[in-house]
Amino acid sequence: MILHQISILMKKELTTAERLAIERTKLANERTFLAYFRTFLVFFSSGIAIIKLPSLSRISFIGYALLAIAPLLLFIGIHRFYRTRRNLRQFYKDRPS
Repeated sequence: MILHQISILMKKELTTAERLAIERTKLANERTFLAYFRTFLVFFSSGIAIIKLPSLSRISFIGYALLAIAPLLLFIGIHRFYRTRRNLRQFYKDRPS
């Protein structure tokens, strides 16, 4: 019964408010990815700077740790971006736009 009601709701045409909500969600997804990318750049560049500066040689282990974490942040950001995009497409696939 509930599945039938959901399928009926999903086949109706989207209202303007629903279309705008989808666009806001897409933009939020992009902003989240950019935040992950920005964090990746900061970790990566900070790691390089700590390793290369002789005055910071005592804490070079932190630089190596930052260089190890940076690609993980990028991977997580890319994975979340595409997963959210795929989920949005699957949810609204059967709905006419």
